[in-house]
Amino acid sequence: MAAVFIFGASSSGAKRQAKPEAKKAAVEATCEPASADAPRTSATCGAKIVDGQAVAPADAPAAVKAVIAAANEIDGRPYQLGGGHASWISHGYDCSGSVSYALHAAELLPAAMVSGEFEDWEANGLGRWITVYANVHHAYMVIAGLRYDTNDDPEGVNGPRWHADLENARGPYVARHPANY
Repeated sequence: MAAVFIFGASSSGAKRQAKPEAKKAAVEATCEPASADAPRTSATCGAKIVDGQAVAPADAPAAVKAVIAAANEIDGRPYQLGGGHASWISHGYDCSGSVSYALHAAELLPAAMVSGEFEDWEANGLGRWITVYANVHHAYMVIAGLRYDTNDDPEGVNGPRWHADLENARGPYVARHPANY
């Protein structure tokens, strides 16, 4: 049974190259929680937003850095329903298309998935570095302490963006994460 978290939070394409050590590095890397009493989760690990782009913590695993770099590539593209599903390269991306694109960059997802499919993806619960929140209508992810989402943009702006606040009030969501992350 999937854990449900209430927060105020397939197609083919060109294969992206990821570093072969990415999956091994996830087990070796460490990141301190925001406080000594807090468990280490995807929400407590110090990535920063600099000039609108996420900067991964220095000790993040290579796969986490690859997910962040890919999300940065499409950050600021417009919201486009179905964007990122027929092809990895798209003018715009929808919520699950942007999540899929970023995860695919680190070889954590072979093909794009729609929001509802993420409800049963990989491991249940919060990840140490990456957590995907999904329901049948929406998907977003928290990576190393930052939310990557197509919701809650400033007026007149839409599409995938980094957010320092972790909550998305349009839940409930199921929390899932890639194994070892």
